[in-house]
Amino acid sequence: MTAKEVLEFAKKNGAVMVDLKFVDFLGTWQHTSVPIHRLEESSFEDGFGFDGSSIRGFQAINASDMLILPDAATAHMDPFMARPTLSLICNISDPISHQNYPRDPRFIAKKAEAYLKQTGIGDVSYFGPEAEFFVFDTVRFASRQNESFYFLDSDEAHWNSGKEGGLGYKVRPKEGYFPVSPVDTLMDLRTEMVLNLQKVGIEVEASHHEVATAGQCEIDMKFDRLVGMADKLMWFKYVVRNTALKHGKTATFMPKPLFGDNGSGMHVHQSIWKEGRPLFAGEGYAGLSELALYYIGGVIKHARSLAAFTNPTTNSYRRLVPGYEAPVNLAYSSRNRSAALRIPMYSPSPKAKRVEVRFPDPTTNGYLAFAAMLMAGLDGIQNKIHPGDPLDKNIYALSPEERKDVPSMPGSLAESVDALERDHAFLLKGDVFTKDVIDTWVEHKRETEIDPVRLRPTPYEFFLYYDS
Repeated sequence: MTAKEVLEFAKKNGAVMVDLKFVDFLGTWQHTSVPIHRLEESSFEDGFGFDGSSIRGFQAINASDMLILPDAATAHMDPFMARPTLSLICNISDPISHQNYPRDPRFIAKKAEAYLKQTGIGDVSYFGPEAEFFVFDTVRFASRQNESFYFLDSDEAHWNSGKEGGLGYKVRPKEGYFPVSPVDTLMDLRTEMVLNLQKVGIEVEASHHEVATAGQCEIDMKFDRLVGMADKLMWFKYVVRNTALKHGKTATFMPKPLFGDNGSGMHVHQSIWKEGRPLFAGEGYAGLSELALYYIGGVIKHARSLAAFTNPTTNSYRRLVPGYEAPVNLAYSSRNRSAALRIPMYSPSPKAKRVEVRFPDPTTNGYLAFAAMLMAGLDGIQNKIHPGDPLDKNIYALSPEERKDVPSMPGSLAESVDALERDHAFLLKGDVFTKDVIDTWVEHKRETEIDPVRLRPTPYEFFLYYDS
C-alpha cells in the first residue's frame, strides 16, 4: 500500500487508533498508539517522536530523541484490539540527521537484502522459519535472593495421568507428533491461531501438535523475502501469544521449558534467486548447485558465531546438548535430521530446492538472525568455502570416536558470544552489521543474561549439593 491507500484502508475498516509497532534490539515488539486523526500522508516521512533511551539496546539518554517511521506496506488491522485499530510496522531514524538508526534490527535486515544485490550473486533471498512453541495452562516462576522456582502445567501432559477426574488421554513423553484428538487437545486453538495469522496477511501451510508432551505445537508459514519474513515472524509470535491468552492459556517460545522432553527449535529454510531463477538447484549432491554448497560451507564455517544471533539465550543451550537428538552436529545431508543442515527432498522441482538450517530457535530476533545467516552464506559463496562431503548417517548413533571429527555448535551462550567476538568480519561487509552493533550485542548478552544466570544457584544444585 501507499500512504494514501493506508488512510483509505483505515477509513474503510473504521479504525479509531493507529498502533505503531517496532522491534527492539533483542527482538521484542514495542509499540505506541495514536488516534487515527494523527495519521496523515506526511506521517510516513515525518514520523512520530519517542524516547529511545528507554528501549533495550538503543541509544543513551543524552541522545534519546528518536523517530518512528511507519512502513505503509505493512498495514493490517490488529485482530486483538477491542476497538478497530490499524497496525503499522515501523523503522527507526534519527530526528536530526534523518538517517536510519544503525541499531534498528529491521534496518540491518534491509541492508542485508541490499548487500545481496550489490554482490551480483542474487537479487532476492527467501527464508521460511518453522517456529515451534508450547501452550501451557499454568505458568508460575520467581527468582529472588533467597528462593528460585518455576512451575508449568498442561492438562494434556503425561504427569497429569493420575490426576483425580482425569479422562486418560495424555501425551506420553516424545510421543506428541501428529496424534488426533482427544489426545491432541489444541486443534481448535491452533485453528484460531491460523485464522488470526491469515487476517494479518500470513499464508499458513500446515498446523500440528509437535513431539513433546504438554502442548508443544507448530504452525508453518509460507516462505517470504528476508525482511517480509522477519516481519511475519513478529506477527506470528504476537498472534500465537494473544490467541492463547484469549483462551486462558499461555504460549512460550522458550527453546527448553521442560526437562526430559523435546525442546522448541526454529528450522529456517533458505534459498537465493536471481532474475526469477532459483540458484540453489543444480546437478550436484541432492540436486544442489555448487553455489548452494558454498552457501552451506559459509554457514558451517561461521555457525559458532552465528549462534549468538540464532540461539541468543542461555536457555537455547538447554536444547543444544551433544549426545541427545539436538541439531548440534555441523554437517550437511539430504533428508537426514541428525545433521545441522538438511536438504529437504519432498519435491524434485528446482524452485523447491533449499537449505534447511536446523540449529536456530524461536527466541531469535529474526531480522538479525536471517541477515547473519545470509551474510555467512554469501561469505561462503564469495570465498568458495566447500563444506566437504555430506554425512548421510545417523550422527546421533555414531560412537564418540566416530563423532570427534564432526564440528559442533557451542555449548553455551557464553561460548557463542566469544565466537562472535572473534569471528564477525563477514557480518561487517557492506556495512550490514556495524562494529557498534556487534559490540552492543556482546556487551548486552554478557551483562544482562550470561552473568546474572551464571551467578544464581538453581534448585537442582540444592538436590545435588546441600548435604555435601
